[in-house]
Amino acid sequence: MSGYKIGALAERTRTSAPTIRYYEQIGLLRRPDRQEGNQRRYGDDDVHRLTFIRRCREFGFSIDQVRTLASLVQDRTRSCTEARDIAQAHLAEVRAKLRELMALEVSISAFVATCDAKCVGGPGPDCVSLDELSMSNSGKTTPGCNADPGIAA
Repeated sequence: MSGYKIGALAERTRTSAPTIRYYEQIGLLRRPDRQEGNQRRYGDDDVHRLTFIRRCREFGFSIDQVRTLASLVQDRTRSCTEARDIAQAHLAEVRAKLRELMALEVSISAFVATCDAKCVGGPGPDCVSLDELSMSNSGKTTPGCNADPGIAA
């Protein structure tokens, strides 16, 4: 009997059986032939495609982006610059998220500094820093609170 059972495919591609079934269900991976007691059997093409899908997901590409990238691999009439364009757009999204996370780090760091300066270790309901989190800053920046008025504190 040739081919891989689902467990062997999962191990070989560093995925899991539920992930493989999910990718089959949404059409990213072909539904395999079934043999011997209705067991799925996969081939080397499935190993290659599933590895490709997993690597794309590790890069953080969405399912739709992975679907597009996978279709590029199979279509000789399309240019690989489409893959670059998808990756470039994704990179811009990642960089925007990094900027947001860096701003969040500054805000949280300021909150920790406020806690260090004001907290005396009393009961939570009496905590000045926690109380400040519930106050509207009315356009003013409160130490430890988010300075960006576009982001809810």
